[in-house]
Amino acid sequence: MASSGNKNINAKLVLLGDVGAGKSSLVLRFVKDQFVEFQESTIGAAFFSQTLAVNDATVKFEIWDTAGQERYHSLAPMYYRGAAAAIIVFDITNQASFERAKKWVQELQAQGNPNMVMALAGNKADLLDARKVSAEEAEVYAQENSLFFMETSAKTATNVKDIFYEIAKRLPRVQPAENPTGMVLPNGPGATAVSSSCCA
Repeated sequence: MASSGNKNINAKLVLLGDVGAGKSSLVLRFVKDQFVEFQESTIGAAFFSQTLAVNDATVKFEIWDTAGQERYHSLAPMYYRGAAAAIIVFDITNQASFERAKKWVQELQAQGNPNMVMALAGNKADLLDARKVSAEEAEVYAQENSLFFMETSAKTATNVKDIFYEIAKRLPRVQPAENPTGMVLPNGPGATAVSSSCCA
């Protein structure tokens, strides 16, 4: 969830998508402004944090970069549970990765935080000659599913910072405190202490 105080917002953000879509490359470009041509596959998940100043607030993203391999899918809910935002990443040169991104969107809509800010990133936008997924197709899908869409390139840094800034701008500024976790103890005029006679 996003939590705020004095215009400081901490927001858990998760990246989801197929193996090889470029999730780790996007995060590395955003956090360290680096690009590695042959990025090794993530095992389980990797954690990063990055702070942005946006309009009236400072947003600290706690970023979980999840593994794309199917064998790690069962771990994903552990990372997206309670997330304030998600970036679902697909490779514009791979139609199957777009179809996999749609499955992630469905899963988040069914099981994720209902107020989650969701972005769809068409990554590898520098490979236009190899494009298999049109920007129009992705844009229509995003609009139909209440996501916002950007094409990104971790290699050239195109729209990488922009997608994180856009998420930061869309985060709710004040999170309602719904149910605190743990036990709620009564206090107030109606609360009475109950004593046990076993050890008195």
